[in-house]
Amino acid sequence: MSTYISSNANRFYTALENAYGKVESITAANRIPAVKLGIRQQVETGTRRDKTGSRTFGGVPVGVRRRTAFDLQTYLTSWDKTAAGPGYGPLFEAAMGGSPVWYGGGIVASSTVTGQLGFGAPHGLAPGQAVCSGGEIRFVAAIVDAQTVQLNARFLVLPAAGAAITATVTYAPATELKSVSIFDYWSPATAVQRLMHGAGVDLMEILVNGDYHEFRFSGIAKDVLDNASFEAGAAQLQSFPEEPAVAAFDYSIVPGHMGQAWLGTGPSRFCTITAATIAVKNELDARNREFGPCGALAISPGKRTVTAAFDIYTRDDDATKELYQAARQQSPISVMLQLGEADGQLMGIYLKSVVPEVPEFDDGENRLQWRFRASRAQGTVDDEISVAFG
Repeated sequence: MSTYISSNANRFYTALENAYGKVESITAANRIPAVKLGIRQQVETGTRRDKTGSRTFGGVPVGVRRRTAFDLQTYLTSWDKTAAGPGYGPLFEAAMGGSPVWYGGGIVASSTVTGQLGFGAPHGLAPGQAVCSGGEIRFVAAIVDAQTVQLNARFLVLPAAGAAITATVTYAPATELKSVSIFDYWSPATAVQRLMHGAGVDLMEILVNGDYHEFRFSGIAKDVLDNASFEAGAAQLQSFPEEPAVAAFDYSIVPGHMGQAWLGTGPSRFCTITAATIAVKNELDARNREFGPCGALAISPGKRTVTAAFDIYTRDDDATKELYQAARQQSPISVMLQLGEADGQLMGIYLKSVVPEVPEFDDGENRLQWRFRASRAQGTVDDEISVAFG
């Protein structure tokens, strides 16, 4: 019997595309946890100016260009570190551009309160890569030698000699961006199933200290297909892809208050963060204006903008005053956020050089807050931000 469809009765999958708009096959391992997927498709047409003898709209001709936009929201969740990466890894790869860099881990030889970490063998790490120890994640700020690195901040609990540094996967920016396909399957199987291909991430936001740590990805896509109106040849497919056999999908959501914040030139740990947002904006455009009914042929990124916005309760300590002085003097600081507190549920975001905006004073509550609005990160070449999971 026909009935309403539950909004919880759907499953999302995503996969990188080897060529723009070319849908790759997926398995149950491509499934991602998601909160909401909004897809909006609009006809791009100018105003008709032909004189018809009346004020009646004559309609839009068949075959005009269409613009497809999307907005996907998900939470930070646990992930299987023996897998190829977190399920939503392709979305981070599409937003950042660089291929994920794996670090298999190592054995500690020495660790100092100044953030130097020594290994008993060559580490093979590069600046910007992440390392994990005891439920904490940090980033390599500099290479001291083949067996020693300088971390962006010290571990709160220094790993002892012989302790294990666990595996991480790090995503970094690149000049060119990649596209993904996003699959939206529903129950019952007779419902309309959707597939969006050629999706490029224009804006990625990481929201900290809500009920849960949240990710938002929005951008533009080549087209959205469905099994109700599918025609052979669309997206180089002969038939609409069937959903893989549904496997066990077990994960934990990380509460939004769990983590650490390290800010400043030192840097110093801040326990007064009330909210934070890290955003990557790609100024994405689609190559879809050429003559001929070819549709979008590629995505073209513009100038990348990476910003950090955060609110803190103010204190009269040196670290808090240092932030204000850096903003007034336009001096760069480093910003690192650790989300989560357990191995397999960790995420790190590292911006090595941010010039903070002068904060707004918010005295509307019992405690004074400073609001640092959209402070922009800078770098040399594709190195203003690193995102890692551990």
